[in-house]
Amino acid sequence: MTVRDNSIEPSQKRKKLQKIGVFTSGGDAPGMNAAVRAVTRAALANKLKVVGIRRGYQGMIEGDFIPLKSNDVSGILQLGGTMLKTARSAEFRTPEGREKAYKQLKKAEIDAVVVIGGDGSFTGALVMSQEYDFPFIGIPGTIDNDIYGTDYTIGYDTALNTVVQAVDKIKDTARSHGRIFFVEVMGREAGLLALNSGIACGAEVILIPEAKGDHDQLNKFLEKGYKSKETSGIIMVAEGDEAGGAIQIAERVRKEHPDLDVRVSILGHIQRGGSPTAKDRVNATKMGVAAVDALLDDQKSIMIGLDNEKIVHVPFNKAVKLNHSIDTNLMDIQKLLNT
Repeated sequence: MTVRDNSIEPSQKRKKLQKIGVFTSGGDAPGMNAAVRAVTRAALANKLKVVGIRRGYQGMIEGDFIPLKSNDVSGILQLGGTMLKTARSAEFRTPEGREKAYKQLKKAEIDAVVVIGGDGSFTGALVMSQEYDFPFIGIPGTIDNDIYGTDYTIGYDTALNTVVQAVDKIKDTARSHGRIFFVEVMGREAGLLALNSGIACGAEVILIPEAKGDHDQLNKFLEKGYKSKETSGIIMVAEGDEAGGAIQIAERVRKEHPDLDVRVSILGHIQRGGSPTAKDRVNATKMGVAAVDALLDDQKSIMIGLDNEKIVHVPFNKAVKLNHSIDTNLMDIQKLLNT
């Protein structure tokens, strides 16, 4: 149990909303700047003051705050990354760290905060909200698109297109040299990026954490390719696949099929960068405005999501505890087209 001193005891009646904070947390994602811009300008349009919290929860603990006006967020819509920077904070995971953060928010007279990030960021907001009755509203920003309750997360569409463009280029050299490329994409616990990019690129095999046992599909492809001498191909691998990443799987294949020319390409952090697509810009803007609307309606501890293009409110405790499911029909389609 956290013991608080009387100087930070939450009031029984929340005061009128006058100033909000906004920050980005966890891994950066294209479109985060569009969300910051939307939150800032929607708040200003409603006569609220806005404070940018730099470097996520760590910046909150250290009081790294900057006032935001309309011109401060001008010209950022098309930029990747996040103008507010981001960081991970081990200190915030402790009651002492959260107490420091709360004191900094109260010192700056911030009444509520919009957090743009993933489930880890929302978990921190949920815990602090429960401890101090402080209003947080979440906007999902992660290229993995793995958060429950929303069809879409900021950055996913840009990352998907980045992967497709990269793999299209890799396929050219795969065909020219008769090689098999294992392409690893991000997705430690969720394979949606690998699944959809694999289908878009015509990958022969897709290996993701949600589809255990699909290495039989890989073995069938290798046997078929080896016998027919059609040895070029793309194997999409989510970094969290049960058999390990692309390097480990490719090493096993080299030993079992020494006649095949096997290569590995790990796309890494290029998936996070780049100018956001129009879809990411538009959806981030819609979510940013909806987050301010939710605060004006006295909402707290919810995430702004999209369900069939419509804004929805998802409680934090559902967003962080439940899993975003993979569309099994997509996996069936991929297997059907590669039989």
